[in-house]
Amino acid sequence: LSRTVLLLDVDGTLLDIAPTPEGVVVPSSLRAALAGLLAKSGGAVALVSGRTMEMLDRLFAPLKLPAIGGHGAEMRLAANAPVVKRHLPNFSDKLREQLHALSSIDPRLLIEDKLHSIAVHYRLALQQEDFLKNEIAEILANDPVDEFEVLPGKAVIEIKPKQFNKGTAVSELMSRPPFSARKPLFIGDDTTDEAVFAVLPRMSGLGFSVERAIAGAQGIVPSPEYVRSWLARLANRAGQDA
Repeated sequence: LSRTVLLLDVDGTLLDIAPTPEGVVVPSSLRAALAGLLAKSGGAVALVSGRTMEMLDRLFAPLKLPAIGGHGAEMRLAANAPVVKRHLPNFSDKLREQLHALSSIDPRLLIEDKLHSIAVHYRLALQQEDFLKNEIAEILANDPVDEFEVLPGKAVIEIKPKQFNKGTAVSELMSRPPFSARKPLFIGDDTTDEAVFAVLPRMSGLGFSVERAIAGAQGIVPSPEYVRSWLARLANRAGQDA
């Protein structure tokens, strides 16, 4: 732990995917393991998520962690540090309205507006996937600003600014103490995490994917439950070695 930075995606990696973003469950044992690892590593444990920092803090309360939020739109270097936000292009009223209007297609669709990005969740209406992808592609193709991109995920399509991603944010995080001069170990599960796996080699880091192979990952772990169990064992071992 003195030589490693633990970088952890949240949904689908630490937490089991739920039908809605609010439906996920954070076990108390996970909070305890993360708190122990944060202390034993000298603060070198960070969440890397598409969720906003506010959402992450609400999920893991009362625990606060160093974190990358909003796919890199936000960053906090320490639990008690301020949240640093990037200066990002705003969605035009027209673009925001068009994306929100997609919910009229099917009442089971959920539009999650995170201010810096907008996520269209279709886990409860999987048959709408192709239609949504085509509609969103057309909406963005007609946007004159051309500052946003589509980021597909597990039963979700996210629209975000082009100028950053999880990979660029991890590179920035790893240049700051207490993360610098250590090697990153990242665990992720989705398309949104591919940018992190891509930057790990230049930092001599390791990456593991959950449930499926992802380019750049050195191995596959079977489930979020396995990740939680491994973190608990690691935290327990660190406590015994202290």
